[in-house]
Amino acid sequence: MGQISSVSQINMYIKNMFLRDYMLSDISVKGEVSNCKYHSSGHIYFTIKDRTSQLSCVMFASMRKNLEFKLEEGQSIVVRGNINVYERDGKYQLYARDITKEGAGRLYEEYERLKKRLLEEGLFDESKKKKIPAYAKKIGVVTAKTGAVIQDICNVSHRRNPYVQIILYPAKVQGTKAADTIIKGIRYFENTDVDTIIIGRGGGSIEDLWEFNDERLARVIAGCKKPIISAVGHETDTTIADYVADLRAPTPSAAAELAVYSYRETVIALREAGHSLRWQMENILKLKKMKLAQYITVLQHESPRNLINERRMYVADMQEKIESLMQQKITSSKHQLELYIQEMKGLSPLYKLQGGYAYVSDESGKNIKSVDELEKGKNINLAFKDGYAKAVISSTEKI
Repeated sequence: MGQISSVSQINMYIKNMFLRDYMLSDISVKGEVSNCKYHSSGHIYFTIKDRTSQLSCVMFASMRKNLEFKLEEGQSIVVRGNINVYERDGKYQLYARDITKEGAGRLYEEYERLKKRLLEEGLFDESKKKKIPAYAKKIGVVTAKTGAVIQDICNVSHRRNPYVQIILYPAKVQGTKAADTIIKGIRYFENTDVDTIIIGRGGGSIEDLWEFNDERLARVIAGCKKPIISAVGHETDTTIADYVADLRAPTPSAAAELAVYSYRETVIALREAGHSLRWQMENILKLKKMKLAQYITVLQHESPRNLINERRMYVADMQEKIESLMQQKITSSKHQLELYIQEMKGLSPLYKLQGGYAYVSDESGKNIKSVDELEKGKNINLAFKDGYAKAVISSTEKI
């Protein structure tokens, strides 16, 4: 009976055999994904299989930065890594460092290199992209003359705006020299009166879409004077043409939505804008009329005519006041004069005469006030209220 070993010793021995095998330290294996599980730790556990066998695989969370897509059941992939033994379970598995879709590994690396180089050159800069016309009249489409792409674009365009003209340049969109025909289509439309150019095709594998990763095509798109919308593949497919185009649409139908304005929505928007403009104009006119009324009031208040009328009213008031004061003064003066008249009457000799008295004076007209001034035989003058008389003193008698 030979040497007896423990399970751990056997598993460690086998592991060392795997570690010493240089081929197993860096190997690429292709197969179909099965039993794929994304663990909460970030690790991915899955199996790859072919018709007769299967191989357990794991990609640790630290390596997931190299994975450009989500692993799903049934995918054909190429897994690069090393094969080793998990001692605890005594099973060997492929420890993945890099995973690519089958057949796309070399193309994908080439795609990434070109993408990086064109990015560094600035071909993807947003500042260099042209604006898509909002109200295009003519749309040039570079795609296959048969297939769903041109039909989808025409259907969507006609639904949105039957007055927009769609012009097709039939081109190859897959296979050898397809990029050349797409370039010819772009250059053709560049010298026409189309407003926007759409280049596109349906979805497919990286091999199917490869012509849209052509460097010459990318430079023609970047240098085109007309705005270009790229509608290549489905939403998850991305090509170099998508990056360098002025606008990327996820599908050809979406490209038509972006390029063709909705006639109905535009009519509604114009009608609403008309209502809004009319309302704004009416409000502005109301405000201007109110301002005008204010200015008229101010002008009327400040006008020479108004000032003259005010002055006239002031003069009339002053005249009335002066006349009133004058009338008061005249009345007061008349009253005072009457008093003076009455006073004068009391002092006037003539007024005394009216009471039956007479004014006595000598021949020279001197008033005789006392009997002592009279002598017998002296001539005197008597003045009555209604005439004069002469008399001779016959005698005098003193009281």
